[in-house]
Amino acid sequence: MATKTEVAKKKEQGITIFDPSIFEEDAGKGLENVGQEDLALPFVKVLSGNDPVLDENEEARKGDIYNTVTGKVYKGKTGIKVIPCAYQRRFIQWAPRGSGNGAPSAIYTPQDQRPKTERSAEDNKEYVVGGNGEYIEETHQHFVLILNEDGSVEPALIAMKSTQLKKSRKWNSIMASRVMQGQNGTFTPPRYSHIYHLKTIQEENSKGSWHGWEMSLESQIEDAGMYHQAKKFSEDITAGEVVVKHDNGEGETNGDQIPF
Repeated sequence: MATKTEVAKKKEQGITIFDPSIFEEDAGKGLENVGQEDLALPFVKVLSGNDPVLDENEEARKGDIYNTVTGKVYKGKTGIKVIPCAYQRRFIQWAPRGSGNGAPSAIYTPQDQRPKTERSAEDNKEYVVGGNGEYIEETHQHFVLILNEDGSVEPALIAMKSTQLKKSRKWNSIMASRVMQGQNGTFTPPRYSHIYHLKTIQEENSKGSWHGWEMSLESQIEDAGMYHQAKKFSEDITAGEVVVKHDNGEGETNGDQIPF
């Protein structure tokens, strides 16, 4: 905000003082026709060795955490704090890398009938039989609210696949095993009742190394407004009102880059 001296000086110079509070008069205008399908839900991923973001962003390093919409980079060792709001298990069919438009050929729920596949001993992918190189990846979708240092929150999606599926199952197990004492006995609190700290760690096997997720419980939510915001995000996902637009660069660690 400008000081009185600055305002007086600008008046002397004939400069019009702009008051941004006039934005409030036109709040929301121009966005009337923008629906959920017109918005991009950010993916939050772990940067791996061949990710083009490492060439485009001087601050980014292997193992850092990256927001695909805002372009924000979080240091992997520091990590991010999130509220997990919803979970979906999906099977995503992809065209061979470098072909197609980068979007999935198909997305299946666990209940859907999927094409027959054969696992490749070379890269451990499930290739569609007679599918011209197309493959299907089991993908665990964790919808979260990222807690920023300024107190704001932003929705995002963490897609875990390949070696990170075991991390996803562990995280789900941590949440499902939580027990609280209520007026009518013990109960399992909702998924969005607690805050978790997500960092990255280096992992390896006999064929190489990569960076993966590490999750730990941070605390219980103590802000009612934050809780209701997380609950609303969860309900929107369950109602199908949150649109996920997958592309081949969404994953935290691409299957092509993880040694098996």
